[in-house]
Amino acid sequence: MARNTLDGPAITEALALLEGWALEHGATAIVKTYKFASFSEAFGFMTRAALAAETLDHHPEWFNSYNKVEVRLSTHSARGLTQLDFALAKAMDDIVDRRDSSRT
Repeated sequence: MARNTLDGPAITEALALLEGWALEHGATAIVKTYKFASFSEAFGFMTRAALAAETLDHHPEWFNSYNKVEVRLSTHSARGLTQLDFALAKAMDDIVDRRDSSRT
């Protein structure tokens, strides 16, 4: 997957395909806060997301506080956003969606 920096229109288009993600001031990162029922669920999400990150060879900046996980994605080598950031964001959302659908 390309590590080329995306331009404004490409970022807008990619961001429109994601739910709950926001462009950080300066347009060099996307951010989202996930909220779970418990610390165990938050940690489980982080474990699964870490495996997805390893597969993509692209790693998040994140912070966990009890049942919340704050995620910031940016490609440091590109000094901005690339396809990798949006691919990892989608993978993280899919992890949450699969967890939610298994409960119904």
